[in-house]
Formats: sequence, structure tokens, C-alpha cells
Amino acid sequence: MAFISSGYNPDKPMENRITDIGPKKYDEFYPPIIKANKGKWKYHEILEPGVLVHVSETGDKVFTVRCGGARLMSITHIREICDIADKHCGGHLRFTTRNNIEFMTDSLDKANALKEDLESRKFAGGSFKFPVGGTGAGITNIIHTQGWIHCHTPATDASGPVKAAMDVLFDDFKSMRLPAHLRVSLACCLNMCGAVHCSDIAILGYHRKPPMLDHEYLDKMCEIPLAIAACPTAAIRPAKVELPNGKTVKSVAVKNERCMFCGNCYTMCPSMPLADDVGDGIVLMVGGKVSNRISAPKFSKVVVAFIPNEAPRWPSTTKIIKRMVDVYAKDANKYERFGEWAERIGWERFFDKCEIDFTHHLIDDFRDPAYYTWRQTSQFKF
Repeated sequence: MAFISSGYNPDKPMENRITDIGPKKYDEFYPPIIKANKGKWKYHEILEPGVLVHVSETGDKVFTVRCGGARLMSITHIREICDIADKHCGGHLRFTTRNNIEFMTDSLDKANALKEDLESRKFAGGSFKFPVGGTGAGITNIIHTQGWIHCHTPATDASGPVKAAMDVLFDDFKSMRLPAHLRVSLACCLNMCGAVHCSDIAILGYHRKPPMLDHEYLDKMCEIPLAIAACPTAAIRPAKVELPNGKTVKSVAVKNERCMFCGNCYTMCPSMPLADDVGDGIVLMVGGKVSNRISAPKFSKVVVAFIPNEAPRWPSTTKIIKRMVDVYAKDANKYERFGEWAERIGWERFFDKCEIDFTHHLIDDFRDPAYYTWRQTSQFKF
């Protein structure tokens, strides 16, 4: 009734409505052939790595060329992408959720010309600007968080390790030699803005030390009650601290054994920094997936408890990731995801085959009573 009293007419919902606020309706940007065939698609196939075809009930076909993009792009790079779309696709393109760029055409000849154009564009150093691939039983783009470039609580960089990892996995982006598709992600801290909890291989930035306390400025820069309330484990309490000059100030104290290094306190209080060049590093997790196919969705499991940050190329991290992918490609059955392969051969053999040391840090001892009683999966079965 409130809507009606304010002039809203349910019989004419668009009457007197302001429609130029925010983004325009998404279907205004469909390519004509997709707009004409919406809801009529019968099937799709991968013709070759990076090239797909969708076939409609009407007989129309859409050929899609997928190429790798970057999470952080310059204006000139984006303009070049738009120029390619104008040249080959009538100005139409789309980004996937993993930052790939897809150009859509209505004929195979146009798709082949587009692919040839994309593959010919290279940076001054010789690397591909728009590598075609990322489809099917291979590795597509690594989704990642902000890292050192634009986040206040990262334990590792994001763009750096992702670039280094994709360099060693690039051949699997351009091909489809794996048993099934393999998803890699990175989150630069335990708050996990990335999908590391459910990826085949996950790179996780990890703090190992509690926040440092700048007692001299803490009360001047921070709302102490907010910093205390921000802690999810109640590890922070108010305290009075005597400074070296004999002055007593209001500050906080941290119960180190309760701290889980999440960085929430630093979000509220700049005088409680968490970053540390020795304590910060990378944890590798494997075996997660969202798919219901073959087996239920799975969470990732920690397999390497800590690797120091080794900027700018992170050689230890990339070496282990490359070794795991190569063993998986050689040993897994067709259609078997990474975690399904590890569970089939047994986690003991997984560590042995991948030449990873098992330590007591990797033992999963969490067995809450709800673990046995609650429904643990979203898997749907008829």
C-alpha cells in the first residue's frame, strides 16, 4: 500500500519511472544472433582449445573465441580489446567470471580470422597479449584477490604469484591434455575474497604472527571499542600501557594464543599492523570443487603448510604447483577432478607421488558434533 500511496501503479510499473540510474538492462547488449536465439540453444561443443560453438534449435550457430585476460588492466589494453570487438564481432564481447575475454561471431570463418588476429598480438617482450585457450580439460585463468597492490591485510601478493604460476602452467591453458578441467585460485589472506576454499589448487596468503601494537599512537588513531569488537576470537582486551618515557596511555593487549591472524583489528585500527616479512607466506590447498558431477562438492585441504614469500617469481610455490599438475595429468582417470583423484589413490600416496612432505600441521582434527548430524553437501540426486 505504501507504494500505491506514493504514486506507484502496479498495472503500469514503468509509468513515471526514472530508468537512467545505474547500468542499463543487460539484454540491450546481446549480439543480435544471441538475442534472437535466447532460450533455444540445444548444445555446445569445444572445437579446439579456446574455440566453442553453440547450436540453436533454429539452426543458427555462435562461434566463441576465448582468450586470457588480466584482473588488472590498463586503459590502453581495454581500448585494444574494444577495437578487436569492433573489427570482428560488431562491437560485442563478454568477460567470464575468471577474467577471460570471449569474442562471439556468427561464422567459423570469422572465428578463425579473429583467432589469427588475437594470436598475432604480442607485447614488446614477445609474450601473448591475448592467448587463446582456457576451455575444457585444461587450466583457465587464475582468479585472485587484491594482494599488495590494493589491500590492507594481505599476507602475499596476488598478481605476482598468479603471473608466476600461470607462466609455468601456460601450456595447459593453451591445450586440453588434463583428465578434467582444473581450477586454480589465490586469496592473499584468510578472509578469502578468492574461491580458495573450493578450488582444485588454491594459493592462500597466510599470516603467522599476531598484530604489532603501536601503543603510543593507538588511542589517538583508533576507536578502541571498535578494535576490540572486531576480533572474532575475543583475543583483544583494553589495557593501560606504560611507554618508555614513563607516560601511561590507553591501549589494548592481544592474547596471542587466541589470535587467528585475520586482520580484522587492523581494519578498524591502523596502529595494529599485521604484515610481517618473515611471518607472512603462502599455504597451498588442493582438492576443492563446486561441481556436483561424479561426487559431491568438496572443500580444499591444506597440503603445504607454509612457503615463504619469494618475490618476484615465487619459485618454490610454482615448482610445487607445476609438479602436482604434471602428476595429476599423468595419473588421474578421464573426467576425474583433482580431489577425486587424490581420494581414489589415497592421500598418503598423493603426498608420496607429488613429493610433498607430510607434517603434523596438516592433520585435520576438526570433528564438531554437527559434522556427523548436519547435511554436509549440496549435492542433488534424483
